[in-house]
Amino acid sequence: MSKIDKMSILGVRSFGIEDKDKQIISFFSPLTVLVGPNGAGKTTIIECLKYATSGELPPSSKGGAFVHDPKDAHETEVRAQIRLLFTDVNGEKVTIHRSMSCTQKAKNCTFKSLEQVITRMKDGKKVSLPSKCGELDREMISALGVSKPVLNHVIFCHQEESNWPLSEGKALKDKFDSIFAATKYIKALEIMRQQRLKQTQTVKECQIELRYLKQNKEKAQQIRDIVATKESQLISSKSNIQQIDGQIEPLENRLIDIDSKFGMVMKLDNDIKALDSRKKQMEEDNKELEEKMEQVFQGSDEELQDVYQNHQRTVREKERRLTDYQRDLERAGRECQRLNRVRADLLVEQGRLQLEADRHTQNIKNRDAHVRSLSSYLEMEGYDRLPFTSLQLESFHRHVSQRLEQERETLRQIMDDLQEKEQQKQQSMDEMRDKKTGLERTVELKRDMQGKKQQELRNIRADLQRLEGSSSRLQELENELTKLERELQQAVRSSSVEELRTDIEELQKVKTDLDRTQKQLDQEMQNLNAHTTARTQMDMLKKDEAEKEEQIRKIKSRHGDDLVSLLGHFPNKRELEDWIYSKSKEINSTRDRLGKLNKDLASSEQKKSHIAAELRKKEQQLMSDEERFFSVCGSQDLEQDLGKLQEDLEKISKQRAMLAGATAVYSQFISQLTEERAPCCPVCQRTFPSESDLQEVINDMQSKLRLVPDKLKNTEQDLKRKEKKKDEMMALRPVRQSIVQFQEKELPELRNRLQIVNREIEKLKADVEEQETLQGTLMSEEETAKACLPDVSLMDRYQMDLKELERKIAQQATKLQGVDLTRTIQQVSQEKQETQHKLDTRGKRTTFTSVRNSGETAAGEAGADGAQETETRRRTGEDQCHQRESQNNHCIRT
Repeated sequence: MSKIDKMSILGVRSFGIEDKDKQIISFFSPLTVLVGPNGAGKTTIIECLKYATSGELPPSSKGGAFVHDPKDAHETEVRAQIRLLFTDVNGEKVTIHRSMSCTQKAKNCTFKSLEQVITRMKDGKKVSLPSKCGELDREMISALGVSKPVLNHVIFCHQEESNWPLSEGKALKDKFDSIFAATKYIKALEIMRQQRLKQTQTVKECQIELRYLKQNKEKAQQIRDIVATKESQLISSKSNIQQIDGQIEPLENRLIDIDSKFGMVMKLDNDIKALDSRKKQMEEDNKELEEKMEQVFQGSDEELQDVYQNHQRTVREKERRLTDYQRDLERAGRECQRLNRVRADLLVEQGRLQLEADRHTQNIKNRDAHVRSLSSYLEMEGYDRLPFTSLQLESFHRHVSQRLEQERETLRQIMDDLQEKEQQKQQSMDEMRDKKTGLERTVELKRDMQGKKQQELRNIRADLQRLEGSSSRLQELENELTKLERELQQAVRSSSVEELRTDIEELQKVKTDLDRTQKQLDQEMQNLNAHTTARTQMDMLKKDEAEKEEQIRKIKSRHGDDLVSLLGHFPNKRELEDWIYSKSKEINSTRDRLGKLNKDLASSEQKKSHIAAELRKKEQQLMSDEERFFSVCGSQDLEQDLGKLQEDLEKISKQRAMLAGATAVYSQFISQLTEERAPCCPVCQRTFPSESDLQEVINDMQSKLRLVPDKLKNTEQDLKRKEKKKDEMMALRPVRQSIVQFQEKELPELRNRLQIVNREIEKLKADVEEQETLQGTLMSEEETAKACLPDVSLMDRYQMDLKELERKIAQQATKLQGVDLTRTIQQVSQEKQETQHKLDTRGKRTTFTSVRNSGETAAGEAGADGAQETETRRRTGEDQCHQRESQNNHCIRT
């Protein structure tokens, strides 16, 4: 069974970073109780135990919050350390050491895990396992004998996560599965099932392969039989071939002999021909030589050979001399070429120098002219007469430099004022832009509300017009009913056959016109019904087009200012994506530069700390050397002190020698004065007038002789002390040289280096801040562009849809070409109903007029029927009006 024995904490949360702040906690068996007020570090101890055993940080430790805050420690980097001593499951002592660091950057902290080591005792020796050579978390789990989920969720469960048993079902199941390692068993069963499936598949494949192998075995047996038959045939063929080879071999040998002899014959024939041709050639050459020879040598061959050799020697000598002459000629030619090149180079150099001289002269003239014009422009006196001397030019340069510095200072002030004004203007522009954006959004909302209200108002007006039309229709029907009743009464009162016939004819004509109008309305109704779908589609397409245009207008009003300020115009999706990609590249390059600057800044900080440490060390050494020097010497002038000390030593040495000789002198003087009968002074040879004077001198000498040993001892002690001090001061010469070197060379160099490093650090910090500002600006612009990208993509899709809608609208307009789009089906239907009503009325009047002669009773009944029918139609119209009004109200509510 494993057991925790002891733990030390340094630099974690509220625990300090100094060695004196290290806290060591001993754990007792069977129970250790941690008691303390809030913020005392109880939870930190549990977190340290969890981090030491499992290697996991607490949940609220992002950004290095687990380590002591560098700001509280007034350091740029803080290191923390946790050591845990425990007994593993085998009863052996094990130590785990985990280190970490937290570095304070410009805006945040960076956490980093450092050295992690497990140390065990094996055979009386310490064996260490660093994190680079093994997985320490797995080693800790095996050493403690407890799984990592049990450590994290049960033993060292953090107080912020202690309510996990009350979490949801899935999360709770995952916790229990990790604690009891149920997932491993499930995975093992799944692996076994997969292995079983694989083995079953393998068995099936092996069975199929076995079936194929059986078939291949039968084919192989057949092939073996065929091979045996072919081998027997091959053996018989080989025997036949051997017999034929035995017959061919003597023939081949004979043929080889014949070929060799034929070759020899051809070779001899060729040699003969070559010799014949050579003979002929030599004979021809001999004839030519005989013809060319002017004089034939009459001597013997030996003499001819001597003459020939002498001639050959003469020829060789002349050839050697010719070779020497040619070599000299080549050397002279090369020298001539070299001299020609030198001459050409000198001529080129002369031309170049002449050109430079002319150019220099011209430059001097131009300079004087510029000086004169600039001096007149700057109203400087004394530069009117040419040429100018060097003193005048130096004075002019000095005055111009001063004037330039003044102008630069004036320009710098003007630029500062302009920048300040520009910043104020930019700030005011930003405020106005924000106000403009807010007002535009308010206007947009008001416009949307106004459009909705106007649409509702138009709907209500249309409903009112329809209702007014219905009421007017009812009034017409009532008027018509009253008119018919009056006509009926008049017709009853005055009934004439001729008038009735005339009325019948007129009514028949009106009926014919109404039938014709009814047919036209039917034809128009058919046409409208045929084009109803096309008109509906066209209306829908126009409505979609208006909606798309409204969406595009909203998108442009929402992101127009941002995108125009970023890109200078409102882009499409492709342009915006390209701009975002370029910004991403720029951000990456800025991030790389920022990383390089941070790296350089960290290096400079480290260099600064190193130089500062070295400077402190040198200053401490200088202080110690100065203290040592002052303690021995007492002043800064070592040579002067040594000179004084040397003089003191010489005086003390003389005094010592004098005292050492005074003993013998005094003893001799006393003996002389006491032994002589007529004593006199040993120095001045003066006789003493009385015995008392002599005795007084002797007593004086004896008293001085008694004091000599003490004085000699004190003098020797003083001499030794002075010599010791001299040795110490001589030993201080290297120290003095070291002090001088520190004061004059090393410390100023280190301070200069520290100042240079500080300036570099300030510059790097300014660069880092500038790059961070640039990166923040670029990232904000990129985020703004990315936020606008979905709406821009949507706008591009809307624009494509608008093009498609325009194409479809054009197609529908082509289909509806020649159709009166101002008339609707409702209007045509209403006209048709009115025409039908008029037709029915005229038909009934015609019938009524035709049968009027049959009697007043029949006429009254017919009139009553007509009035009743008119009343019925009026009521039907009122019901239709009420029904339409209810439908309109329902549509308005919807």
